[in-house]
Amino acid sequence: QVQLVESGGGLVQTGGSLTLACEASGSISGFYAMGWYRRAPGKQRDFVATITKDGDANYAADVKGRSTISLDVAKRTVILQMNSLKPEDTAVYYCALFSSVGTSWGRGTQVTVSS
Repeated sequence: QVQLVESGGGLVQTGGSLTLACEASGSISGFYAMGWYRRAPGKQRDFVATITKDGDANYAADVKGRSTISLDVAKRTVILQMNSLKPEDTAVYYCALFSSVGTSWGRGTQVTVSS
């Protein structure tokens, strides 16, 4: 079983920056990518960014250019650095791990951007 623990959420002002981290533990053999999704109040969970073990990264259009995702395979840790934060970035951010047996999710960390 896979456990994902997110950290780094909190309250930040518009224009500020935030770094989210997620560490995976447990049985993660066969994993090939990790990523971040978010759920804003009253909305569905949306894709933010993913990165493969080879370092190929993809970003949602609304965060591209102001976000960087990185993966430390040895430490089983994925990090999302977000800059120029906007109130619409307010959401619960979920870490995801993708493997040959499916997708595992963290419990989420709240990010609130004040205007």
